Amino acid sequence: MAAGRQQMDCDSRQPSALLTPPMSSSSRGPGAGARRRRTRCRRCRACVRTECGDCHFCRDMKKFGGPGRMKQSCLLRQCTAPVLPHTAVCLLCGEAGKEDTVEGEEEKFGLSLMECTICNEIVHPGCLKMGKAEGVINAEIPNCWECPRCTQEGRTSKKPKPPLASAEGPAVPSPSPQREKLERFKRMCQLLERVPDTSSSSSDSDSDSDSSGTSLSEDEAPGEARNGRRPARGSSGEKENRGGRRAVRPGSGGPLLSWPLGPAPPPRPPQLERHVVRPPPRSPEPDTLPLAAGSDHPLPRAAWLRVFQHLGPRELCVCMRVCRTWSRWCYDKRLWPRMDLSRRKSLTPPMLSGVVRRQPRALDLSWTGVSKKQLMWLLNRLQGLQELVLSGCSWLSVSALGSAPLPALRLLDLRWIEDVKDSQLRELLLPPPDTKPGQTESRGRLQGVAELRLAGLELTDASLRLLLRHAPQLSALDLSHCAHVGDPSVHLLTAPTSPLRETLVHLNLAGCHRLTDHCLPLFRRCPRLRRLDLRSCRQLSPEACARLAAAGPPGPFRCPEEKLLLKDS
Repeated sequence: MAAGRQQMDCDSRQPSALLTPPMSSSSRGPGAGARRRRTRCRRCRACVRTECGDCHFCRDMKKFGGPGRMKQSCLLRQCTAPVLPHTAVCLLCGEAGKEDTVEGEEEKFGLSLMECTICNEIVHPGCLKMGKAEGVINAEIPNCWECPRCTQEGRTSKKPKPPLASAEGPAVPSPSPQREKLERFKRMCQLLERVPDTSSSSSDSDSDSDSSGTSLSEDEAPGEARNGRRPARGSSGEKENRGGRRAVRPGSGGPLLSWPLGPAPPPRPPQLERHVVRPPPRSPEPDTLPLAAGSDHPLPRAAWLRVFQHLGPRELCVCMRVCRTWSRWCYDKRLWPRMDLSRRKSLTPPMLSGVVRRQPRALDLSWTGVSKKQLMWLLNRLQGLQELVLSGCSWLSVSALGSAPLPALRLLDLRWIEDVKDSQLRELLLPPPDTKPGQTESRGRLQGVAELRLAGLELTDASLRLLLRHAPQLSALDLSHCAHVGDPSVHLLTAPTSPLRETLVHLNLAGCHRLTDHCLPLFRRCPRLRRLDLRSCRQLSPEACARLAAAGPPGPFRCPEEKLLLKDS
């Protein structure tokens, strides 16, 4: 029995059995395999050209002012020779195409991937152990053929159509189904958009033209093209016979079409241009409060707003439920100078729209799950934002600061952000690369920031140099618990060329364990320094801090706590 099994295994590996696919022959038919979506060849004339900006698909693109719903390429950029995707593999051996590893034509064909137009299976011709002549190769589309199995079984992708008869020559072969479908799609889109015909020469041979000598066979239905559909009006080389006239081929001497064609369909109405319709502006807020009796309340809107300014956020939300007038008045941005959304796991769209409608000057998003898309949406709509707190968020969401303009920002809190390196800080501090033409000076994103909190970050001396260059107006700097901050960092902050030497008022270096007593005399270079926090610095002695407090920059400091130096303004 073992010998019998070995004989059966050997028989299963014969060339005749290599054609058998994983499914049975009875369940296999046209379209049985999963068809792979082809990609651009990036070499033809249509792929290398730019969008026209006038067709139906270009008008839908966001770059041309459309809604961007169709997700289709330009009509003039339809690839004429789409190729298989790079993820396509052979159905039998599971490997990709390896035609680049050989030089001979026959060897390249055996190792290239071929997709059958009938069963949609992708195989290596070499895996089938059959010659090139046993499969019907499509010369118009790369890596496309009718596999030998479908050819032997007599299956075709469509019903066979009689070839077009010619008066002096043999029958003209019909194009492939994929090519015919592509050309028919192009003609349809060109008729819809009223653009000139830009299809290839194969579409001319596919259309029915009386002047070129091509006619319809007698067994074909009236008014139908070769594909069984009525040809579209306006296609190249097509004319209609009106009033019962007969079409006569030049030189044949006899009529070919003897039926009267029906009335012409009504012309298609011209397509109107689409424009973006914006909603009308909101009506101005009322100055008085209407009462149920029909009269107005004696207090005007300005007086009500002064009353609302003494209420907190919770009380304002209760007042917004009283009436529609109070609801509109309570959205005034003077009532919402600061909004706190910290410690929330997720931010919903109604919450984001409520923040934008109130236009706060300070926004706290610390330790929230805000995403990069949400933060970018907020910052682009809060141009008057002055304080932004993002402590505890991930860098993936904080990276939205690199592409959002913040002209009025004065305070930025980035404490304890995860996975922040010098490269991320460089993206945040450097000016945007897309400066306007004619702009002589590059302005950084943090050029106007006066207070910056960077506690707990892996800040190095290279990042400090960028900070001194692109944030020259800092008056308060928090570098507490930064593991890489040491004596060289203090020397950079207090150097004669440092702009922070004259502007720094508050400096927090608590928890920086690399600081020693040698850096304490350097703080005397900062004349405006009012607060210096050196708590939890292990290598700093209390005696050295006491000597610095007694001497001070211009005057002595007081020490309410150990290693905390304060000066009364």
